[in-house]
Amino acid sequence: MTGASDFAIVIMAAGKGTRLKSKRAKVLHEIAGQPLLAHVIRAAQQIVPAENIHVITGHQTENVRAAVEPMGVKFVLQADQRGTGHAIMCAREQVAGYQNILVLSGDVPLIRPETIARLRDFHLAKKAAMTILTAEPPDPFGYGRVIRTSADSDRVKAIVEQKALSKSQQKEREINSGIYAFATRPLFANIDRLTTANVHGELYLTDMAALLVKSKTKVIALKAADAAEVLGANTLAELSSLDATLRARKCNDLMAAGVSIYRPETCVIDPDVEIGADTILEPFVQLLGRTCIGSDCRIRSFSVISDSQIADNVLIRPGCIIDQSSIAAGAQLGPYSHIRPGSEIGEGAHVGNFVETKKTRLGRGSKANHLTYLGDSEIGSGVNVGAGTITCNYDGVNKHVTVIEDGAFIGSDSTLVAPVRIGKGAYVAAGSTITDPVPADALALGRTRQITKEGWAAERREERAKPGK
Repeated sequence: MTGASDFAIVIMAAGKGTRLKSKRAKVLHEIAGQPLLAHVIRAAQQIVPAENIHVITGHQTENVRAAVEPMGVKFVLQADQRGTGHAIMCAREQVAGYQNILVLSGDVPLIRPETIARLRDFHLAKKAAMTILTAEPPDPFGYGRVIRTSADSDRVKAIVEQKALSKSQQKEREINSGIYAFATRPLFANIDRLTTANVHGELYLTDMAALLVKSKTKVIALKAADAAEVLGANTLAELSSLDATLRARKCNDLMAAGVSIYRPETCVIDPDVEIGADTILEPFVQLLGRTCIGSDCRIRSFSVISDSQIADNVLIRPGCIIDQSSIAAGAQLGPYSHIRPGSEIGEGAHVGNFVETKKTRLGRGSKANHLTYLGDSEIGSGVNVGAGTITCNYDGVNKHVTVIEDGAFIGSDSTLVAPVRIGKGAYVAAGSTITDPVPADALALGRTRQITKEGWAAERREERAKPGK
């Protein structure tokens, strides 16, 4: 078999996608949390090295390149979009040195690596000049049909567009997916024979099938096992359908690996999410980006977790938001906790109702159970943070750190004005405003003295009840 260095993948990503009624380039529309193009590149990267992948850009080329450049692929500019055949002409200099190339569409995000590999291997085994990936969708209307030389033959006679189908050909259900494998030498020996003799006046790669058949080289077809893999999206409704398909595929893979998902059709799980066995996801959970969740966790409904690491045996109650943070084993969160970027919740720690953390480390076994804001804080183990506590971390110009050492007790409704340190085992009385360091094992009270005026309320009511008041 030909080595990976002899095989290139070219991805078409130059088009506008005008039927989406959007200013954004078609391949930049997202499903499952990533641009359409990124899904295709990810599949291609499992077949050849990134440096063997060539993305053809045109419309909004700078935006398209910026979106996928970190993936390490190469780029070809098709400055004037004059059709798919013209796109390959633009890439000729970059790919002519490969023995074979495989052409993918940047707006067909459900294509599986296994299907790409099957197309490659079939093409090489048959020593074909062109191999067409085909499919039989439930409704083939609008697609070009692949006409084989006979029903049981691999050989292709022609590709006929919908408008050009004869009455007998309209019964054909096998469609051209727009995904091809080519032997490079016959491709570039014939590509300059493409013409613009069509309604749109463009150079179509589809027409290579007829040219290669005419030159008596082998053109064959391979049918995809699942027609959904080759579907693109020309409307936002179709885009939504692709998103649902990809997310259902992800849920099925996770359930097959031992993850319980109640009502998977309600969950939103991105492709890079990892979850350990025996974890339970309740309905309406969102797991986004590169989130990693351990085993034996329970993620309850309406929680949204982005780019975070959740260890084993963690309970996340309903309505929690966790972003770019880490949660250690045995911790319990929620309901309605907001864990903002840079937070580290320690082993066995509790973060409860309407508690917000930001760039805060909460140590092992520490608790902040109610109505609290902890920002830019270093909190040790075994600390109790009472309801209504606030770390005042921002002075209008700079952020400052609050340090609470092991075993400290912070009474309810305390205001800790950073920078400040609460020593090991110290107590802060409820309702205190703390501006100075509190030594270990000390009690700090930061209250004004209470004044009580007996009878004041009754006198005020009597005064207001007088006539004319």
